[in-house]
Amino acid sequence: MTTPTAPTTVSDFYCNEALNGRTPVKVVEETDTVLAFEHTRPSYPVHIVVVPKRHIPSLVDLGDGTEEDLADVFRVVRQVAARVREEYGAACVVTNEGAYQESKHLHVHVLFRGSLPEGLA
Repeated sequence: MTTPTAPTTVSDFYCNEALNGRTPVKVVEETDTVLAFEHTRPSYPVHIVVVPKRHIPSLVDLGDGTEEDLADVFRVVRQVAARVREEYGAACVVTNEGAYQESKHLHVHVLFRGSLPEGLA
C-alpha cells in the first residue's frame, strides 16, 4: 500500500502577497489589470516586476487568461522599460518558464543590471 502524499502547494507570491497587500510594494505603474512595482528583494540596481492582477500561470500557460490580458501586461512592460532605458541608458526585459519560474504567476522583470560596457553608454 502506498502512503498518500500531501498536495503540492504552488508558490504564487503575487496573488498571495503583493496583489492582496499582505506584502507592501512600491508601485511604479498601475492600471486596472496590471501592477508594476519595485522587486521586494532586488537582484539588480533597478529591478521592477510587472504582473497581471488576474492570475495567469505563465507566458506559455495563460490558464483562464486571454491574449488581451497578455497584451495589457506587455503595454505596461513597454512603458516601464522605456522609462528605465531613458533614465539609465539600457533596460533588460526577462520572464521565466517551467522550473525557472519560481512563482507560478506570470511576471516580467524589467531591469537595469548596472554600469554599461565601455562605449555603450
